[in-house]
Amino acid sequence: MKQSDTTNCSNMKLTTHLLFRLLPLQIILAMISSINNIVSGLFATNFVGKDAMAAVGLYAPINMFVYALSTMLVGGATILCGKYMGRDEREKVQNVFNVSNILSVGIAAVFMVLLLTLGLGNLTGFFSDDPVVRTLFNKYLIGQAVGILPLLLGNQFAAFLSLQNRASRTTIASVVYIVVNVLLNFVFVDKMHMEAFGLALASSLGLWVYFLIQAACFLSPKSEVKLVSGRASMGESGQMIKIGIPGAATFAYQTLRGLIVNKLLTVYVGAVGVSAFASADNLLRIVWALPFGMLAVSRMVMSISIGEEDRQTLTDVMRNMFKRFIPLMCAVSLLIIMSAIPLTGLYYRDMSDPVFMMTAWGFRLLPICMPLSIICLHFACYAQSSGKQVLVHLLSLLDGVVCVAGFTALLIPGIGMNSIYIANILNGVVTAIVIVVYSIICNKRMPKNMDELMVIPDDFGVSEDERMDLSVRKIEEVTAVSTSVKTFCEKRGIDERRSYHASLFLEEMVGNVVDHGFTKDKKNHSVDIRVVHKNDDLILRIKDDCIPFDPADRRKMLDPADITKNIGIRMVYKLADSIEHKNMLGLNVLTVRL
Repeated sequence: MKQSDTTNCSNMKLTTHLLFRLLPLQIILAMISSINNIVSGLFATNFVGKDAMAAVGLYAPINMFVYALSTMLVGGATILCGKYMGRDEREKVQNVFNVSNILSVGIAAVFMVLLLTLGLGNLTGFFSDDPVVRTLFNKYLIGQAVGILPLLLGNQFAAFLSLQNRASRTTIASVVYIVVNVLLNFVFVDKMHMEAFGLALASSLGLWVYFLIQAACFLSPKSEVKLVSGRASMGESGQMIKIGIPGAATFAYQTLRGLIVNKLLTVYVGAVGVSAFASADNLLRIVWALPFGMLAVSRMVMSISIGEEDRQTLTDVMRNMFKRFIPLMCAVSLLIIMSAIPLTGLYYRDMSDPVFMMTAWGFRLLPICMPLSIICLHFACYAQSSGKQVLVHLLSLLDGVVCVAGFTALLIPGIGMNSIYIANILNGVVTAIVIVVYSIICNKRMPKNMDELMVIPDDFGVSEDERMDLSVRKIEEVTAVSTSVKTFCEKRGIDERRSYHASLFLEEMVGNVVDHGFTKDKKNHSVDIRVVHKNDDLILRIKDDCIPFDPADRRKMLDPADITKNIGIRMVYKLADSIEHKNMLGLNVLTVRL
């Protein structure tokens, strides 16, 4: 095997390990909201009836639009705060927190009034003309109005807790929310027979618990941002909204799609069609946590790779998506398809009822679109991160509304209920074709490799000749680093002084990681080393998965008068042009420039 092949293989393994190490937590976080939707759906069908499930389905587009606005605020606030934190401008971070909370309260007030007006005034004729479903939907809207404020503020708090590395509080709050939701559904729906209003009220009160558990963190003196602190300057609200709009676009498109599809089902199939689709979609949301979790970890790694101009890792993320994520999703989808009848039985008991087979076909067909959706999600994410706005908006528009709503409208007069399921599959096929066509247009030929499929600019990152990658997993391999780096530098024509310092620095710093990081626990660790020579710049980058540790902290702890201790660290900081350390995704990243 060639050296370049060995290097690429090693880097691929490291990327795969990182992605799958991060994946379980992201799946759990994505599942939490889905579990609560399933709870509501199961209580609706088993204790109220299929008409109540229709009410839940009719509310889905409204809920999606609320999430779109929440995503806009969370995305804008998070990006702004990330910049301010990097500059250590804490007052501006606090101001963004204040402004985002004020905007959340304002939006919540508008939606509370809107939902109460629609529900109490029986102004829901646009959603359904079925009198039974409409009555249940009115009650459901009133109950949901109670939970709009804690939903919007809770999402804001979750984002700011993550910025403070306190995401565990959000996890605790989410688990408590699930428990409270189940208990209150049991009391309100089963015991007190509050029907659709009880379904919504249980979820809303659970959201208040979710919100209050997180809010307690911002009342603590240790919190970097406070729940009530200083005056809010609303000047940044426009910038926050502008930054957050692209991330909210997909949810907005899906809101429109939901309204169109629900209307088509109501006209051509009836309320039973809305109930069937809502039931299948409701349970499958927990399965959707898998592709969304995959997207979350890929987004984190891709964003860092783009920032570092790490072409190899960027393409490795996509290779993992095709080679590992999609086969895994195919296996899960096949399992769902084979379990269609038992899964339908969770919602409906009478197999002779038309709603039963309509729902069963949802479990048989909808899973087929999931592997295809992973492709669309990953390429849309990459396009957004790399500034390919045309592709971002095209995929968002097609995936969000045009394909599903369009194909459903074309097919539903002829084949009825299954049109919505087939439309989702065709949506995945079309978006995958669009990705390839976009690549062909940009490259002016059929893509031959992952770089061309992703349309990565030629000047992005460094070529194989300009870099060298090494991996160290045990102390015996450290000494070989020095020789390999020196050989690389000589081949690149780097002067003898920098070649010597590069080999010496890496041997010292990697040895330091192995000595002090590998021994802190019983886990297997590795050090990923990259040496880059581009435009006469010599850059050394060391990544390790040990406990967070900044070499600068050890340097500060040293006694200046005792020059015999940690000579290596002293030497590196004295001779290097710049040294930067950061901890990202559980990895220590040390960058040295010579």
